Amino acid sequence: MPRVSQDHLDARRRQILDGSRVCFARYGYEAATVRRLEEATGLSRGAIFHHFRDKESLFLALAEDDAVRMADVVAEQGLVQVMRDLLTNRSEHPADWLGTRLEVSRRLRTDPEFRARWAERSQQLTTATRRRLLRQRDAGILRDDVDVDVLTAYLELVLEGLVSHLAMGQPGDDLGPVLDLVEESVRRHRAHAAGGTR
Repeated sequence: MPRVSQDHLDARRRQILDGSRVCFARYGYEAATVRRLEEATGLSRGAIFHHFRDKESLFLALAEDDAVRMADVVAEQGLVQVMRDLLTNRSEHPADWLGTRLEVSRRLRTDPEFRARWAERSQQLTTATRRRLLRQRDAGILRDDVDVDVLTAYLELVLEGLVSHLAMGQPGDDLGPVLDLVEESVRRHRAHAAGGTR
């Protein structure tokens, strides 16, 4: 029996994740049945669960995959850019990513086992945000009168608020200036006059 190449295995895993993302976003975790996962991925249950132990492992892998993608954007452009991408639909899977994020939030509230498993994976975004803020502080761009951990928590709360806003079906077209304000609020402001007033 010929061996399957690593490239083929990686492509199959990506196919499963991409199809599953759509399925979980459309139906939610509970209603994303194996049959619906098969339809969304175009693969059999055997093929899906050859790569992932069970549905929860698949969902965790998907959520982790999204967290890694977000962390990459944060490292390069900051957490506010992640929010801008959500508003402008420039991220690779904006609506589906939002669905995954909402499902993670719901399961964290209602499922202690999931919460324990997710805790191991949830630090990527916080770590990426904190590292970028530290680099900005060292470069003199970030305000220095507020602790970096406080600024990190602030930006993460704004992200969660934006996700909730979009989840309720509220429009995001007019939120660009709000994100401008958020970005400006974490920047260092130099005194405009010799007297030190802003």
